[in-house]
Amino acid sequence: MVMEYLWLSFTVSVVPREAYDPLDPTANLTIKWDIISWTGDGYLAVVTMYNFQQYRHIQAPGWTLGWTWAKREVIWNMMGGQTTEQGDCSTYKGNIPHCCKKDPTVVDLLPGTPYNQHVANCCRGGVLNAWAQDPDTAVSSFQLTVGSAGTTNKTVKLPKNFTLKVPGPGYTCGPAKIVRPTKFIASDKRRITQAFMTWNITCTYSQFLAQKTPTCCVSLSSFYNDTIVHCPTCTCGCQNKAAPGSCVDPESPHLASVVSPPGKAINTPLVQCTSHMCPIKVHWHVKLQYKDYWRVKVTITNFNYRMNYTQWNLVVQHPNFDNLTQLFSFNYKSLTPYEGLNDTGMLWGVKFYNDFLSSAGPSGNVQSELLFRKDKSTFTFDKGWAFPRRIYFNGDNCVMPPPDAYPWLPNAKCIGAATEVFESNTGA
Repeated sequence: MVMEYLWLSFTVSVVPREAYDPLDPTANLTIKWDIISWTGDGYLAVVTMYNFQQYRHIQAPGWTLGWTWAKREVIWNMMGGQTTEQGDCSTYKGNIPHCCKKDPTVVDLLPGTPYNQHVANCCRGGVLNAWAQDPDTAVSSFQLTVGSAGTTNKTVKLPKNFTLKVPGPGYTCGPAKIVRPTKFIASDKRRITQAFMTWNITCTYSQFLAQKTPTCCVSLSSFYNDTIVHCPTCTCGCQNKAAPGSCVDPESPHLASVVSPPGKAINTPLVQCTSHMCPIKVHWHVKLQYKDYWRVKVTITNFNYRMNYTQWNLVVQHPNFDNLTQLFSFNYKSLTPYEGLNDTGMLWGVKFYNDFLSSAGPSGNVQSELLFRKDKSTFTFDKGWAFPRRIYFNGDNCVMPPPDAYPWLPNAKCIGAATEVFESNTGA
């Protein structure tokens, strides 16, 4: 009995820290460190970050990358990025290094930086899009000249203790490992060059490490039942336990001054006071059915007064995605993490139309409708089949209502024919 108790305590403590995502099992962010030439006292390197996560992106204010030098290296100069601190370079006369810190921290350059400071895939303010959503902008690079007296291909040491922040925690990076040197294709595609040495660093994300509470929740409704299943109470926090000023009444006459207090930082979250206290709510409404089809309306609402979401995305797992027929005003891509299983779809906004989810307020929502074809061998409205198995917003797993709270099917005869019911109010 004692042995069983100890085993249970151990598993409960470690399972939530796992970075594995069943809908994106190979997700990672890979950092590639390529030495492309040797200098008199060191080397020239190109550092490239590849966001191989299908639906998790890094949005503004962008990534921050840090490491610890193995010896007494300095950074003489950089292009496409910069360190946040120069450090103590007082021992140098004449040429002053860009950074003398033992543990430098690098950020991307901002858009609009003079072109002579650019390298390929730089200068987006640290924003990295998800691989499935936009692979062309899921890559970020910078170049640095490293100095360390007497460094050669025989004595060069790999940096240690890589950290990736976005800007908060969530990512854990493994040690740098020597891999097969990278090959580079010239712009005219007529010549291939090769790095002298290449190191890979793999970073994985854990939602548990990123934040202590969930960031989104799901509510449900259907045309065949008047019940609206709201997000569970206190999903992302409770009003009576929240810190003073952490939520605001939308009817407050002083709303504007609370959202943007003069002379104070405004990057702390401030959500609308709701029963669930989540910054994001996703509502899934089973809208109507036809003889061979059925229709769903999806609404994403932003309750955070201090956060806009650019290039947002939604991942939904539902068994009928293998028969998705039409999608309105959203982009769609099928995600098939496992061979032969097509039950997961990725949705995101149309550029210049609804790819920007505004902060809380009248315009702080986006919506679309999905039309599914019925597979008569599996289709049913019974036992919650019409509702999603799980939903992610921007890569974060949203909290679903408990299954026993789902809208029940009152009577099969009531929905035998094509039926449309005016939508109910789905507010918090």
